Amino acid sequence: MSSILKQRLEGLKVSDIMIPAEKVAHVQIGNPVEHALLVLVESGYSSVPVLDLDYKYKGTIAKTPILKSVIGMERFEMERLSDIKVEGVMHKDQPTIKQDTDFLTALKVVIDHAFACVVDNENFFVGILTRRAILKEVNKTLYIEQS
Repeated sequence: MSSILKQRLEGLKVSDIMIPAEKVAHVQIGNPVEHALLVLVESGYSSVPVLDLDYKYKGTIAKTPILKSVIGMERFEMERLSDIKVEGVMHKDQPTIKQDTDFLTALKVVIDHAFACVVDNENFFVGILTRRAILKEVNKTLYIEQS
């Protein structure tokens, strides 16, 4: 990596390229998974953040764990969707990052995840950083350097 490219990327912070919370689909921890599945289908996302009533980040929820929770012996038991809460099927161990996290550190986080949730020091949800946003920034920086 050239020194100019590296310098430009190292100077970026998560806050420069993240998607703010008000533009991100999410569910709350007490919602039934029926609602979560609806949010996932309507948004087109494969997973979304899970927040508590105070908008603190608690984890993520995805389509696959929801569907696994309603698999019966011979069919999907879709009627169970309203009985199961998000808290029971969400992922609680997803990595988070802060707004002042540098670009290269954030890059390492999103290599293994489609997005990382951005939280403040009190764990309030402030947005997401997507793998796509990282790749767009790398592409833009490479284009600038080649010009």
